[in-house]
Amino acid sequence: MSRLFWLGVGVAAGVLATRKANQAAHAATPAGIGANVGEGLRELATAIGSFGAEVRAGMVEREHVRLERVVGQTGHTPGRRARRANE
Repeated sequence: MSRLFWLGVGVAAGVLATRKANQAAHAATPAGIGANVGEGLRELATAIGSFGAEVRAGMVEREHVRLERVVGQTGHTPGRRARRANE
């Protein structure tokens, strides 16, 4: 029974080693390198898009805070539409 167990462990280790070797070999081919570069570019584009969305949200929030401060201190709502309404 012990020999059968170790035989199974050896077969499992061989299968895992073969799979890892095949994955490494595929990663070294031009197609594998292209896939890795493509995945990296997708991750970069996602990060840049997320950063841009956060910047835009921060800008809108800051603009709202500044507008409230101007209206609170002057009583006048700045902007193109507001100027037409005040004339």
